[in-house]
Amino acid sequence: MPDVPVTHSRVDVDGIHTFYRQAGPPDAPVVLLPHGYPSSSFQYRNLMPALGDRWRLIAPDLPGFGYTRADDFAYTFDAYAGFLRRFVDTLGLTRYTIYLQDYGSQFGLRLAMSAPERVAALVIQNGDIYEDEHGPKYAPLKKMWADPSPQALADVAANVSEAGFRAEFLGEVPETIADRISPDLWTLSWAQVGRPPGPQNLVRLLADQRTTVDWFPRQQAYLRDHQPPTLIVWGPHDGYMPEGAARAYLRDLPDAELHLLGGGHWLLETHLAEVVALMRDFLGRVRW
Repeated sequence: MPDVPVTHSRVDVDGIHTFYRQAGPPDAPVVLLPHGYPSSSFQYRNLMPALGDRWRLIAPDLPGFGYTRADDFAYTFDAYAGFLRRFVDTLGLTRYTIYLQDYGSQFGLRLAMSAPERVAALVIQNGDIYEDEHGPKYAPLKKMWADPSPQALADVAANVSEAGFRAEFLGEVPETIADRISPDLWTLSWAQVGRPPGPQNLVRLLADQRTTVDWFPRQQAYLRDHQPPTLIVWGPHDGYMPEGAARAYLRDLPDAELHLLGGGHWLLETHLAEVVALMRDFLGRVRW
């Protein structure tokens, strides 16, 4: 497996001093890596050097996560989607494959929908857009979305903590592989967002997640109409997005490649080598 250096940079995006990681030649085909909740570009720290010999990997820390501070940011899905578009334009990216995982799948899909001609391909990993396949862990969130009472908000806010982050990262993976998931994920994430107003901002974002459901039919229509080349790599041990959430994509992308691996929501922590091999094969066949 290649081991290309990862560089660390900042760029101004609408006045936000934005941190991002990058690997690979500047003129190579671009793979854009928006991260999920409650992580940052750190989640791609091992994927990037493994692909950077042939592709240019770019992973930003979105506002309020990682090393990008933005306390006055709106903390809504609309705001993040708009921010990702402006980040891409600021870097002058005009053609890319997008890796879609967790919240990053929402921001990435909206980016794709805003400029379909720029999308070379999609890699989908535990990022769902089919409400009928939501897993049981959505229950407390859906209760809050239906009735955002102070008690419902408090119940969700209690999970915005280091212990809550630990539970998010460990998830439902089998005990036999749980020790592959680095505690750096939750300790670093909490160290970066745990001081006020970070937790309050994240609660606002969790509450705003209810708006994503209205986007699902539009996102499905985008896939159905444009048929971007798509690789689906999925960890089915996921209380939010079980196996059915992966298979649902085949309704709109019947030609997508689907691979169910033995991990969970944070598949790159437990099955990196398998994902890298699948991505190298897939990206090598993409028409850039």
